[in-house]
Amino acid sequence: MRHRPRIALIATGGTIAGTAAAATDITGYTAGSLDATQLLAAVPQLGEQADIRAEQAFNLDSKDIAPGHWLRLAHRVQTLRDDPTIDGIVITHGTDTLEETAWFLHLVLHGDKPVVMTAAMRPATALSADGPMNLWEAVQVACCPAFHGPGVLIAVGGEVFDAADFAKCHTIRPAAFCAPLGGPLGLASPPVRLRGGPMAPAAVLARGALEHIDTLPWVEVLHIGAGADPRLLDLLREAGVAGVVLALPGNGSLPDAWLPAVARAADAAVRLVRASRVLHGPVTARAQPGPLTAAGFRSALQARIVLMLALATGDDGLLATCAPAPG
Repeated sequence: MRHRPRIALIATGGTIAGTAAAATDITGYTAGSLDATQLLAAVPQLGEQADIRAEQAFNLDSKDIAPGHWLRLAHRVQTLRDDPTIDGIVITHGTDTLEETAWFLHLVLHGDKPVVMTAAMRPATALSADGPMNLWEAVQVACCPAFHGPGVLIAVGGEVFDAADFAKCHTIRPAAFCAPLGGPLGLASPPVRLRGGPMAPAAVLARGALEHIDTLPWVEVLHIGAGADPRLLDLLREAGVAGVVLALPGNGSLPDAWLPAVARAADAAVRLVRASRVLHGPVTARAQPGPLTAAGFRSALQARIVLMLALATGDDGLLATCAPAPG
C-alpha cells in the first residue's frame, strides 16, 4: 500500500501566524506570533492528508524579510527537495513580499518535488481567518501529482499560481492576489490543474552555484513618476549600488532628463534594467544609451532579483530570464 505523502512544513512568520487583541481586528495585529506547531494545531485535519514534519526557519513580518533570508530558506528547501524521505515542501510566509521570495526560490531551486507557498490576509485570531484553509489547500496541492514539477507554486484563496506569474494586487481584501500574465495555474481545493507550466524557466541558476553565494549584491528599484529627479540615480551610483531597475512609465519609456544620469551610471559599471511601473504587459527591446536591459515580461521586483543573481554569479546569461518581447 502506498504511503501517505510526507510533507515538510517550513514556517517563516507573516499574517498567517499573526494574532490580534480582537477577533474583528484584521489590520492592527502582530505578524509572526505563532510558530509552526501552533499553525498545524489549528488544522488537525492535515494529519489525515499527509505525514507532516514542521520546522521554523524564522518568524518575521514579511516586510522585514531580506535577501539573506532568501538564501537561508533556499538552502534549506533544496536540502529537503533532495531528501528521499520527503515528498513535498509547504512554506508559510507573509503576503507583503511573498512574490519576491517565491520568485527567488523559483530561480534557484532544482528538482521536481512540489514546493508550495501559502499565506493569509487575516491573522489567525480573526473572524473567518483564511490561514487555516490556505494551509490545508497548500498541503493538498503539494500532494497532488498534477502539480509536481520544477518551479515554485503559491496556493492562496482557493487558487494555485506559479511564481513567475504572481503578484499581490490589493492591500487588505482576502482575494488580494493575481496572475498578470496568464491567470492562475489551477484550483486548490480539490486540486485541479487548468493550464500548463510556468511562464518563465525554473532553476536558471546552475546546480551547486547557490552554495557559493554568501550575499547578494546591492540592487535597487527606482519608481519613476512624472518629473522624477534623475539625481536619485546619481545618489545611488555615488553610494556604490551594483545595479538599478528603473520602473518606468509605459513600455519602459526613459524620460529624456534621465539620459545623462543613465550614461553616468553606465560609465561607472552600474547595471541597469528597463522595467515598467504598469502591472500588465511586457517591456519591449529598443535602442537605449548604455547597457539598458529590457525587463521583458518580468516585473520590476522580479527583474531586481534576476539582476542580483546575475551580478552574484557573473553570469549575464541569467538576464535572458528577462527576455524582451519583440519591439
